[in-house]
Amino acid sequence: MADPQNLGRRATYDDILQAPEHMVAEIVDGELYLSPRPASPHAFAHSALGGELYAPFQKGRGGPGGWWLLTEPELHFGEDVLVPDLAGWRRERMPAVPDAPYFTLAPDWVCEVLSPSTKRFDRFKKWPVYARERVAYAWFVEPLAKTVEIFTLQGTELTLVTMHQGQERIRAVPFDAIEIDLTDLWSDAGAGGERAETEASS
Repeated sequence: MADPQNLGRRATYDDILQAPEHMVAEIVDGELYLSPRPASPHAFAHSALGGELYAPFQKGRGGPGGWWLLTEPELHFGEDVLVPDLAGWRRERMPAVPDAPYFTLAPDWVCEVLSPSTKRFDRFKKWPVYARERVAYAWFVEPLAKTVEIFTLQGTELTLVTMHQGQERIRAVPFDAIEIDLTDLWSDAGAGGERAETEASS
């Protein structure tokens, strides 16, 4: 679970480098958090959403282009180190992807795919950092609940503007140039879906 590790001191980047390879390591407010690699519903939604956005927004195929979209980039904001599931930068702000181990320029968009073990950390620890760094758009995708929450930066807060669920087809900022079928994000869509959802929740 994404619980703070009791180091007895403020965490540093050396703690990130020494973390087990099978864990995602992040630092918020001087605390080191280790999260397990995601289970299949999380990984499926993560991959599916990235696939939906890549061609129209990074390659400009069937969409406007103009973005860099990355999976699990490491973001450094002062002492805080965050790893969103997906992040995007408008090319007008970041003309090229830097040859560097991490990013110090805040993304224009982040997406966190919530799992039972990490959603409190994502909602209550990472979200204020994204707002502080003025990330303009942020999404929560929760595969087991089949929901997508869309936030925009309003003043100093990331504010919920709309919530979608189930099998809706949506247009959501900043990627509202295309329509996304939410069914494509859920690993249990189609035959046997109800049984798979029950098993995943147990």
